[in-house]
Amino acid sequence: MKLRKRVVGVWLLGLALALAGHAKTPGEVEVGNVLRQATLRGLNGPDRKLSDFRGKPLIINVWASWCPPCIAEMGSLERLAWSDLGQQFTVIGISIDDYPEAAKGLLRKSSATLNHYIDHKLELENMLGADHLPLTLLVDAKGRVLSKTVGGREWDSAPMQAMIRSMLRLK
Repeated sequence: MKLRKRVVGVWLLGLALALAGHAKTPGEVEVGNVLRQATLRGLNGPDRKLSDFRGKPLIINVWASWCPPCIAEMGSLERLAWSDLGQQFTVIGISIDDYPEAAKGLLRKSSATLNHYIDHKLELENMLGADHLPLTLLVDAKGRVLSKTVGGREWDSAPMQAMIRSMLRLK
């Protein structure tokens, strides 16, 4: 009987932890909080500071060259960025690849036109909470994280554009 109670107790604890959400990455900035300063190392352009993007809403897509859903959604992010709606915000990509050449190779192959950066020493991966990929963050003009979406999406689809308009409070 004691063993059964212990098993049930362990099961309930596991369920409670699962329902409480996933474990946070070290130093993760949660939804509702402002992103900290960070230097972004350019993959297909110059280095920038994260604060350089303040003043205009920002969509940050975190990806890796070895992630099929990441690769699948890249085209829709490009189309979104170049759409009329996309003129109201900036879209950037952040690779968490260990080797910049792997990330650069994918960008060349995909003919990427968006600015992409690479993580350094897990700084951005941890700050953004990228424990699953792809991860896309909507950030307001003041640098406050409004939402985090895990998994591939068709970002230029009508439902996703409606969600972006609503979250970023755009026309």
